[in-house]
Amino acid sequence: MSVADEPGRVPYARRSLPVDGGELTVGEWGTGGDGPLLLAVHGITSSHLAWAVVGERLGVDHRLVAVDLRGRGGSRDLPGPYGMTRHAADLVRVIEAYGGGPVVLLGHSMGGFVAVELARTHPELVRRLVLVDGGALLPAPPGLDAGADEQTISALISATVGPAFDRLTKTFPDRESYRAMWRQHPSFADWTPAVERYVDYDLVGTAPRLHPACRLEAAVRDARDQFAYPGVAPEPLPVPAVFLRAPRGMLDEPDKPLYPAGYAAHWLPAVVEETVPGVNHYTIALGDSGAAAIEAAVRTGG
Repeated sequence: MSVADEPGRVPYARRSLPVDGGELTVGEWGTGGDGPLLLAVHGITSSHLAWAVVGERLGVDHRLVAVDLRGRGGSRDLPGPYGMTRHAADLVRVIEAYGGGPVVLLGHSMGGFVAVELARTHPELVRRLVLVDGGALLPAPPGLDAGADEQTISALISATVGPAFDRLTKTFPDRESYRAMWRQHPSFADWTPAVERYVDYDLVGTAPRLHPACRLEAAVRDARDQFAYPGVAPEPLPVPAVFLRAPRGMLDEPDKPLYPAGYAAHWLPAVVEETVPGVNHYTIALGDSGAAAIEAAVRTGG
Protein backbone atom coordinates (compact mmCIF):
# COMPACT_ATOMS: atom_id res chain seq x y z
CA MET A 1 0.00 0.00 0.00
CA SER A 2 1.39 3.41 -0.90
CA VAL A 3 0.16 6.45 0.99
CA ALA A 4 -0.54 9.45 -1.22
CA ASP A 5 0.60 12.94 -0.31
CA GLU A 6 -2.88 14.33 0.27
CA PRO A 7 -3.55 16.44 3.34
CA GLY A 8 -6.75 15.67 5.19
CA ARG A 9 -8.48 14.76 8.40
CA VAL A 10 -8.43 11.03 7.78
CA PRO A 11 -5.86 8.50 6.53
CA TYR A 12 -5.79 8.15 2.76
CA ALA A 13 -3.93 5.56 0.72
CA ARG A 14 -3.92 3.98 -2.72
CA ARG A 15 -3.50 0.30 -3.33
CA SER A 16 -3.74 -2.20 -6.19
CA LEU A 17 -6.02 -5.22 -6.11
CA PRO A 18 -5.95 -8.24 -8.44
CA VAL A 19 -8.74 -8.50 -11.01
CA ASP A 20 -9.09 -10.26 -14.35
CA GLY A 21 -6.26 -9.06 -16.59
CA GLY A 22 -4.15 -7.22 -14.03
CA GLU A 23 -4.54 -4.91 -11.06
CA LEU A 24 -7.24 -2.37 -10.23
CA THR A 25 -6.32 0.84 -8.40
CA VAL A 26 -8.43 1.91 -5.45
CA GLY A 27 -8.26 4.84 -3.06
CA GLU A 28 -9.08 4.31 0.60
CA TRP A 29 -10.17 6.86 3.20
CA GLY A 30 -10.38 6.00 6.88
CA THR A 31 -9.58 2.82 8.72
CA GLY A 32 -13.02 1.51 9.50
CA GLY A 33 -15.46 1.61 12.37
CA ASP A 34 -18.68 -0.04 13.42
CA GLY A 35 -20.42 0.55 10.08
CA PRO A 36 -20.22 -1.45 6.85
CA LEU A 37 -17.60 -0.91 4.17
CA LEU A 38 -18.48 1.93 1.80
CA LEU A 39 -17.61 1.24 -1.85
CA ALA A 40 -17.76 4.18 -4.26
CA VAL A 41 -17.77 4.26 -8.08
CA HIS A 42 -17.01 7.31 -10.26
CA GLY A 43 -18.38 8.61 -13.56
CA ILE A 44 -17.62 7.88 -17.18
CA THR A 45 -14.33 9.81 -17.63
CA SER A 46 -13.48 10.32 -13.96
CA SER A 47 -11.39 8.66 -11.22
CA HIS A 48 -11.59 7.64 -7.57
CA LEU A 49 -10.63 11.19 -6.51
CA ALA A 50 -14.13 12.31 -7.44
CA TRP A 51 -14.94 10.91 -3.97
CA ALA A 52 -12.21 12.78 -2.06
CA VAL A 53 -14.50 15.26 -0.29
CA VAL A 54 -16.98 12.51 0.60
CA GLY A 55 -14.12 10.31 1.79
CA GLU A 56 -12.86 13.04 4.11
CA ARG A 57 -16.31 13.26 5.69
CA LEU A 58 -17.13 9.59 6.04
CA GLY A 59 -13.60 8.34 6.67
CA VAL A 60 -13.66 9.66 10.23
CA ASP A 61 -15.60 6.56 11.31
CA HIS A 62 -15.95 4.40 8.17
CA ARG A 63 -13.65 2.95 5.57
CA LEU A 64 -14.57 4.33 2.15
CA VAL A 65 -12.97 2.57 -0.81
CA ALA A 66 -13.30 4.24 -4.23
CA VAL A 67 -12.19 2.47 -7.40
CA ASP A 68 -10.49 3.65 -10.56
CA LEU A 69 -12.64 1.82 -13.08
CA ARG A 70 -11.00 -0.26 -15.78
CA GLY A 71 -9.64 2.13 -18.44
CA ARG A 72 -9.37 5.12 -16.06
CA GLY A 73 -6.89 6.58 -13.59
CA GLY A 74 -4.46 4.05 -12.20
CA SER A 75 -6.49 1.26 -13.82
CA ARG A 76 -6.20 2.68 -17.36
CA ASP A 77 -3.96 -0.14 -18.56
CA LEU A 78 -6.35 -2.92 -17.60
CA PRO A 79 -7.57 -4.50 -20.85
CA GLY A 80 -11.10 -4.49 -22.18
CA PRO A 81 -13.78 -5.48 -22.71
CA TYR A 82 -15.48 -2.72 -20.77
CA GLY A 83 -19.17 -2.27 -19.94
CA MET A 84 -21.27 -2.42 -16.78
CA THR A 85 -21.06 -6.21 -16.45
CA ARG A 86 -17.26 -6.11 -16.60
CA HIS A 87 -17.02 -3.27 -14.07
CA ALA A 88 -19.43 -5.04 -11.71
CA ALA A 89 -17.23 -8.15 -11.87
CA ASP A 90 -14.25 -6.01 -10.84
CA LEU A 91 -16.24 -4.68 -7.88
CA VAL A 92 -16.92 -8.24 -6.74
CA ARG A 93 -13.15 -8.77 -6.54
CA VAL A 94 -12.77 -5.54 -4.55
CA ILE A 95 -15.45 -6.59 -2.07
CA GLU A 96 -13.77 -9.98 -1.67
CA ALA A 97 -10.42 -8.30 -1.03
CA TYR A 98 -11.96 -6.34 1.85
CA GLY A 99 -13.51 -9.39 3.48
CA GLY A 100 -16.84 -9.71 1.70
CA GLY A 101 -20.10 -7.79 1.81
CA PRO A 102 -22.65 -6.60 2.12
CA VAL A 103 -21.40 -3.08 1.41
CA VAL A 104 -23.08 0.28 1.08
CA LEU A 105 -22.52 1.04 -2.59
CA LEU A 106 -22.23 4.63 -3.82
CA GLY A 107 -22.29 5.51 -7.52
CA HIS A 108 -21.89 8.92 -9.13
CA SER A 109 -23.02 9.49 -12.74
CA MET A 110 -22.02 6.37 -14.73
CA GLY A 111 -20.85 4.86 -11.45
CA GLY A 112 -24.53 4.66 -10.57
CA PHE A 113 -25.07 2.30 -13.50
CA VAL A 114 -22.21 0.10 -12.31
CA ALA A 115 -23.73 0.10 -8.83
CA VAL A 116 -27.16 -0.87 -10.18
CA GLU A 117 -25.62 -3.69 -12.22
CA LEU A 118 -23.82 -5.10 -9.18
CA ALA A 119 -26.96 -4.86 -7.03
CA ARG A 120 -28.98 -6.74 -9.62
CA THR A 121 -26.43 -9.47 -10.28
CA HIS A 122 -25.11 -9.86 -6.71
CA PRO A 123 -27.74 -8.49 -4.30
CA GLU A 124 -26.19 -10.48 -1.46
CA LEU A 125 -23.11 -8.22 -1.67
CA VAL A 126 -25.03 -4.92 -1.44
CA ARG A 127 -26.72 -3.62 1.68
CA ARG A 128 -28.12 -0.56 -0.07
CA LEU A 129 -27.39 1.96 -2.82
CA VAL A 130 -26.68 5.67 -2.75
CA LEU A 131 -27.05 6.79 -6.37
CA VAL A 132 -25.64 10.25 -7.03
CA ASP A 133 -27.11 11.83 -10.18
CA GLY A 134 -26.67 8.56 -12.05
CA GLY A 135 -27.95 5.02 -12.48
CA ALA A 136 -31.36 5.61 -14.06
CA LEU A 137 -31.39 5.01 -17.80
CA LEU A 138 -31.02 8.15 -19.91
CA PRO A 139 -33.44 8.93 -22.74
CA ALA A 140 -32.31 7.40 -26.02
CA PRO A 141 -32.62 9.63 -29.08
CA PRO A 142 -35.15 8.38 -31.65
CA GLY A 143 -33.74 5.52 -33.70
CA LEU A 144 -30.85 4.73 -31.37
CA ASP A 145 -30.30 1.08 -30.55
CA ALA A 146 -27.62 -0.95 -28.79
CA GLY A 147 -25.87 -1.62 -32.10
CA ALA A 148 -25.14 2.04 -32.87
CA ASP A 149 -21.65 2.69 -34.22
CA GLU A 150 -18.89 4.31 -32.18
CA GLN A 151 -19.20 7.64 -34.00
CA THR A 152 -22.88 7.91 -33.05
CA ILE A 153 -22.23 7.00 -29.43
CA SER A 154 -19.31 9.44 -29.25
CA ALA A 155 -21.50 12.25 -30.55
CA LEU A 156 -24.14 11.49 -27.93
CA ILE A 157 -21.61 11.53 -25.10
CA SER A 158 -20.12 14.78 -26.36
CA ALA A 159 -23.56 16.36 -26.52
CA THR A 160 -24.30 15.25 -22.95
CA VAL A 161 -20.95 15.58 -21.17
CA GLY A 162 -19.29 18.24 -23.32
CA PRO A 163 -15.72 19.31 -22.46
CA ALA A 164 -15.18 16.42 -20.03
CA PHE A 165 -15.51 13.97 -22.94
CA ASP A 166 -13.99 16.12 -25.67
CA ARG A 167 -10.73 16.40 -23.71
CA LEU A 168 -10.06 12.68 -24.27
CA THR A 169 -8.91 13.38 -27.83
CA LYS A 170 -6.52 16.20 -26.81
CA THR A 171 -2.98 16.54 -25.53
CA PHE A 172 -1.59 19.23 -23.24
CA PRO A 173 1.92 20.74 -23.11
CA ASP A 174 2.02 21.03 -19.32
CA ARG A 175 0.01 20.57 -16.16
CA GLU A 176 -1.03 24.19 -15.88
CA SER A 177 -2.64 24.19 -19.33
CA TYR A 178 -4.74 21.21 -18.27
CA ARG A 179 -5.80 22.98 -15.10
CA ALA A 180 -6.69 26.03 -17.18
CA MET A 181 -9.01 23.94 -19.35
CA TRP A 182 -10.89 22.71 -16.29
CA ARG A 183 -11.03 26.18 -14.73
CA GLN A 184 -12.97 27.34 -17.79
CA HIS A 185 -15.59 24.64 -17.23
CA PRO A 186 -18.79 26.31 -15.90
CA SER A 187 -19.30 23.60 -13.28
CA PHE A 188 -15.90 24.25 -11.66
CA ALA A 189 -16.26 27.96 -10.88
CA ASP A 190 -15.48 27.06 -7.25
CA TRP A 191 -11.87 25.90 -7.68
CA THR A 192 -10.88 24.05 -4.51
CA PRO A 193 -7.82 22.00 -3.47
CA ALA A 194 -9.90 18.84 -3.90
CA VAL A 195 -10.79 19.81 -7.47
CA GLU A 196 -7.15 20.58 -8.28
CA ARG A 197 -5.98 17.20 -6.94
CA TYR A 198 -8.74 15.53 -8.96
CA VAL A 199 -7.58 17.31 -12.14
CA ASP A 200 -3.88 16.70 -11.54
CA TYR A 201 -4.37 12.98 -10.93
CA ASP A 202 -6.10 12.62 -14.28
CA LEU A 203 -3.11 13.79 -16.34
CA VAL A 204 -0.63 11.16 -17.59
CA GLY A 205 2.11 10.86 -20.21
CA THR A 206 5.15 13.02 -20.86
CA ALA A 207 5.32 16.74 -21.61
CA PRO A 208 4.67 18.25 -24.04
CA ARG A 209 2.15 15.52 -24.90
CA LEU A 210 0.34 14.97 -21.64
CA HIS A 211 -3.13 13.47 -21.91
CA PRO A 212 -6.11 12.41 -19.75
CA ALA A 213 -5.89 8.99 -18.10
CA CYS A 214 -9.35 7.88 -19.26
CA ARG A 215 -9.22 5.82 -22.44
CA LEU A 216 -11.57 7.03 -25.17
CA GLU A 217 -12.57 3.48 -26.13
CA ALA A 218 -13.58 2.72 -22.53
CA ALA A 219 -15.85 5.76 -22.33
CA VAL A 220 -17.47 5.02 -25.69
CA ARG A 221 -18.16 1.37 -24.83
CA ASP A 222 -19.50 2.14 -21.38
CA ALA A 223 -21.88 4.79 -22.68
CA ARG A 224 -23.82 2.11 -24.57
CA ASP A 225 -25.16 0.73 -21.30
CA GLN A 226 -26.71 4.00 -20.12
CA PHE A 227 -29.57 4.55 -22.57
CA ALA A 228 -33.21 3.52 -22.41
CA TYR A 229 -33.48 1.71 -25.73
CA PRO A 230 -36.91 0.94 -27.26
CA GLY A 231 -38.62 -1.89 -25.42
CA VAL A 232 -36.69 -1.45 -22.16
CA ALA A 233 -39.03 -1.17 -19.18
CA PRO A 234 -38.58 0.26 -15.68
CA GLU A 235 -37.21 -2.29 -13.22
CA PRO A 236 -37.22 -2.14 -9.42
CA LEU A 237 -34.00 -2.58 -7.51
CA PRO A 238 -33.49 -5.63 -5.27
CA VAL A 239 -32.03 -3.54 -2.42
CA PRO A 240 -33.01 -0.25 -0.74
CA ALA A 241 -31.80 2.80 -2.64
CA VAL A 242 -31.75 6.58 -2.52
CA PHE A 243 -31.24 8.76 -5.60
CA LEU A 244 -29.65 12.16 -4.99
CA ARG A 245 -30.49 14.51 -7.85
CA ALA A 246 -28.55 17.59 -8.95
CA PRO A 247 -30.94 20.37 -10.06
CA ARG A 248 -28.22 22.04 -12.18
CA GLY A 249 -26.78 20.44 -15.30
CA MET A 250 -23.50 19.16 -16.69
CA LEU A 251 -22.43 22.74 -17.50
CA ASP A 252 -24.07 24.21 -14.38
CA GLU A 253 -27.23 25.12 -16.29
CA PRO A 254 -30.04 25.98 -13.87
CA ASP A 255 -32.73 24.71 -16.24
CA LYS A 256 -31.08 21.61 -17.75
CA PRO A 257 -30.49 18.93 -15.11
CA LEU A 258 -29.30 15.52 -16.24
CA TYR A 259 -32.32 14.08 -14.43
CA PRO A 260 -35.60 16.03 -14.26
CA ALA A 261 -37.51 15.65 -11.00
CA GLY A 262 -39.27 12.30 -10.81
CA TYR A 263 -37.39 10.77 -13.73
CA ALA A 264 -35.17 8.45 -11.70
CA ALA A 265 -38.09 7.20 -9.63
CA HIS A 266 -39.85 6.25 -12.88
CA TRP A 267 -37.00 4.05 -14.13
CA LEU A 268 -36.13 2.69 -10.70
CA PRO A 269 -39.52 2.14 -9.03
CA ALA A 270 -39.53 2.55 -5.23
CA VAL A 271 -36.21 4.43 -5.17
CA VAL A 272 -36.27 7.36 -2.76
CA GLU A 273 -35.47 10.45 -4.83
CA GLU A 274 -34.06 13.56 -3.17
CA THR A 275 -32.95 16.85 -4.75
CA VAL A 276 -29.76 18.42 -3.38
CA PRO A 277 -30.25 22.20 -3.62
CA GLY A 278 -27.78 24.37 -5.54
CA VAL A 279 -25.44 21.70 -6.90
CA ASN A 280 -24.56 20.67 -10.43
CA HIS A 281 -23.64 17.24 -11.76
CA TYR A 282 -20.03 17.60 -10.52
CA THR A 283 -20.36 19.58 -7.30
CA ILE A 284 -22.91 17.11 -5.98
CA ALA A 285 -19.85 14.98 -5.17
CA LEU A 286 -16.83 17.34 -5.25
CA GLY A 287 -18.47 20.30 -3.50
CA ASP A 288 -18.99 20.68 0.24
CA SER A 289 -22.79 20.89 0.22
CA GLY A 290 -23.12 17.96 -2.18
CA ALA A 291 -20.70 15.85 -0.14
CA ALA A 292 -22.67 16.71 3.01
CA ALA A 293 -25.85 15.43 1.36
CA ILE A 294 -24.12 12.18 0.38
CA GLU A 295 -22.78 11.80 3.91
CA ALA A 296 -26.27 12.31 5.32
CA ALA A 297 -27.73 9.72 2.92
CA VAL A 298 -25.15 7.18 4.06
CA ARG A 299 -25.57 7.91 7.76
CA THR A 300 -29.37 8.12 7.89
CA GLY A 301 -29.73 4.85 6.01
CA GLY A 302 -28.34 2.87 8.95
